[in-house]
Amino acid sequence: MARWEPGARDRLVVAAVELFTEQGYDATTVAQIAERAGVTKSTFFRHFPDKRELLVAGQETLSRLLAEGIAGAPATATPIEAVAAGLERASSAMGPMNRDLGPRLKAAVAASAELQERDALKSVGMAAAMTRALLDRGVPEVTAALAAELGLLAFKRGYAAWTETDEDDLAKFALAALEELRAAGATLR
Repeated sequence: MARWEPGARDRLVVAAVELFTEQGYDATTVAQIAERAGVTKSTFFRHFPDKRELLVAGQETLSRLLAEGIAGAPATATPIEAVAAGLERASSAMGPMNRDLGPRLKAAVAASAELQERDALKSVGMAAAMTRALLDRGVPEVTAALAAELGLLAFKRGYAAWTETDEDDLAKFALAALEELRAAGATLR
């Protein structure tokens, strides 16, 4: 097996999503994922502690990018404008592979309670990263938490819409979703 070829981590994620979709999460083994990805089991474990972690592989990076975008927003930016900057920053790291895996990943998560739990924890982590970044900007706690949750929902809605297209620009969809949520929030009086 050509474990020295570049891209082993991405190949493992793609292989896992394919297998989870084909035969279900519970029926899929680490050995099958490694074989499909063209790597050894030991290479798998160098990248991931277990198969659950495959589906949250980019969470830390995504959370970091969201926080960096918020931190880098102009000092005059409102909390929502800072969140928009975070969405743009995080979106820039998402490419065609992420878009193409979206529907299969969604199906795999929907079919497994364990994966639904991991997905929920991923969402909590992303919202927490955005909240911390907003707090660091001096945004009051309740406002920071609300803006972060809106950002998370906008990212999810934008990502879902993006996966149904062949466009490269996730940011366009995430920002449109954020604007839609802002408008909906204004009607909640």
